[in-house]
Amino acid sequence: MEKTYRGFEQLEVWQEARQLRREIYTLTKRLPPEEKYVLLPQMRRAALSVTNNIAEGHGRYHSQENAQFLRLAKLLEQLRAQIIIAERLINGYIRYLLNQKAAAGVRETPAEYLSDLQSPTTDHQSPP
Repeated sequence: MEKTYRGFEQLEVWQEARQLRREIYTLTKRLPPEEKYVLLPQMRRAALSVTNNIAEGHGRYHSQENAQFLRLAKLLEQLRAQIIIAERLINGYIRYLLNQKAAAGVRETPAEYLSDLQSPTTDHQSPP
């Protein structure tokens, strides 16, 4: 059986990491102006490093070298877990703030505070 060469661009892991990089770039465009020179470049470099490490490892002759580059890219798993924790805490804090405003008689829709990936739930919505 003849083995055909597959470029790193054909690897599912690289394609998914590339999609993540695009989403992070989109997110960084929405950061506040004061983060333009600090957080924005850090986030973009981190996202780019994942795809770069996968590509770099793919070109290595020895599997151990390739695995080392993939381990660097895998750091994303640790970040993902931290992001989920932070997101839950932020959403809880938003609910708390909205409940405080509701208790004070201030009406405000929670949709203003939710990310594009999250839809408001009925228990957080103000009545029409």
